[in-house]
Amino acid sequence: MALNPQYDAIGKGFVQQYYTLFDDPAQRPNLANMYNVETSFMTFEGVQLQGAVKIMEKLNSLTFQKIGRLITSVDSQPMFDGGVLINVLGRLQCDDDPPHPYMQTFVLKPLGDSFFVQHDIFRLGIHDVA
Repeated sequence: MALNPQYDAIGKGFVQQYYTLFDDPAQRPNLANMYNVETSFMTFEGVQLQGAVKIMEKLNSLTFQKIGRLITSVDSQPMFDGGVLINVLGRLQCDDDPPHPYMQTFVLKPLGDSFFVQHDIFRLGIHDVA
């Protein structure tokens, strides 16, 4: 497979679609369609999960209802298998918590005329300072 010349548009479109679903608690269960039942991996704040069922259990266990998100940048790169590597940098505010910086990295893998999330790493930019 060759590099996908549309990688930048795919990355930005995916991020918009993903966060639209994620940020609405009623729509969040629809994220299951973006992950592979067996082969998708997620690392959420250091906890590793494999497969759509485990990933969705984690996402559905999140208790916040209101999300404020400011995306600073979406950087994408084409991959040699036709996939897209995406890195998102931004600020996230959940319910009444103060806003925190966050980073999320996705690897999209081609599946027919579409993509699925093969890898998803999320981390808040919170550091304990001694």
